[in-house]
Amino acid sequence: MDRTIEQLAEYATGLRYEDLPPEAVHECKRRLIDTLGCLVAAFDAEPSVIARAIARRSIGTPPARILGTQEFSTVELAAFANGTMLRYLDFNDAYFGKSSGHPSDNFAAVLAPADALRRDGRSVITASALAYEVFCNFDEVVPRELGWDYTIYGVIASAAAAGKVMGLSRAAMGNAIALAAVANLTLDETRRGELAMWKGCAAANAARNGVFAAQLAAEGMTGPELAIEGKWGLWHALGRFEWAPFGGRGAPFRVTQTHLKYYPAVVHAQTPITAAVELHGAMPPQDIESIAIESYWVANRYTDRASPLWRPGTRETADHSLPYCVVAAMLDGDITAESFSERRIKDSVLSGLLERTTIDENPEFTRLHPGEWPCRIVVSGRNGARKIAETRHFKGHAKRPLTDAEIERKFRALTAGRLTTAQVDVILATAWRLEQLADIGELLSLIRFT
Repeated sequence: MDRTIEQLAEYATGLRYEDLPPEAVHECKRRLIDTLGCLVAAFDAEPSVIARAIARRSIGTPPARILGTQEFSTVELAAFANGTMLRYLDFNDAYFGKSSGHPSDNFAAVLAPADALRRDGRSVITASALAYEVFCNFDEVVPRELGWDYTIYGVIASAAAAGKVMGLSRAAMGNAIALAAVANLTLDETRRGELAMWKGCAAANAARNGVFAAQLAAEGMTGPELAIEGKWGLWHALGRFEWAPFGGRGAPFRVTQTHLKYYPAVVHAQTPITAAVELHGAMPPQDIESIAIESYWVANRYTDRASPLWRPGTRETADHSLPYCVVAAMLDGDITAESFSERRIKDSVLSGLLERTTIDENPEFTRLHPGEWPCRIVVSGRNGARKIAETRHFKGHAKRPLTDAEIERKFRALTAGRLTTAQVDVILATAWRLEQLADIGELLSLIRFT
């Protein structure tokens, strides 16, 4: 195997639960709770229904459960169904280095094999921390906008995490990583134009493929020796990269540095929404002459006003449109799942204000990002009045983290109407003692309501 794969395989197989400081263990539990809440809330979404329909056609030996149901499937299809649900609302966590993504996507690749193999809570925590290390390391060393979707990071992180759950040897882990790397380059067109359902499923597919790569390696399948460093390896597609130091031996674990979302929208919209909520009620909509948004480099995605991002027609596009999120937050004082309903998207007042909204890059804000996520919004009235709001870190950012109580409140809000208060109480109590569970099924069996 090439050196880059060997380094990762050595780290993955060598990581132990005992290597994780209490802070990393606690943050794994916080993110698992947050992710399971997102899964429950997206249970009825059409892509979730489709993914479960595919998953229930097969059953594995051993089987893994389709969360929310009493049904079982193969490990890889359970990972896909569960991954679709946990990702679809775009409400799970995020990380940004040179590029960005959602490391909690990889819980799908941890939970399914851990469920099937009846692994304990400590194994789940260790594999989850590993997935965060791999995924976020990619974010730090690979630049954005190379034409490939971020789920290429996820499939390799998923292969490593699933392999960790399965107890792969160092050689088998290297093969799992190589198999994941060569077979799963995904196009960034996934997140361009009018966004389709696949936007919320691509990471689930990466989890499925990562699990499958680990399964193949466990059976003795070998992968290309130079899958990353070879002439036509991953370096050819992504450019040459070197791993940043992995967590441990005094270095922080990256699970402690990711951001939890307070609003169900793309991570770049979190600060603009935070600022826009401050402006709620500041001026009647009919009196607003213009709304000027200043952001960092992401503003350049909005130069084409014919883009669907200025006239979203789907939920997937609306939750990725900073101008839409800003106007909706100003009008409603909040952003919820209802903000992206067909009724809200077609609202004439909202669409009228979008026409009077601009977004521009502030070079100073670009210089500060990603250490800060600055945004300034200036609302100008027809009578000359001006209202301004500026925010540097959104609520849920690692430097402005949600408390445990706020994470619990988010979980309760996401699961309301699906789980009873008593059920939620038991789930939360069980999740908070994850490291004490002898079988992860003790927690996963509670995520059942059909």
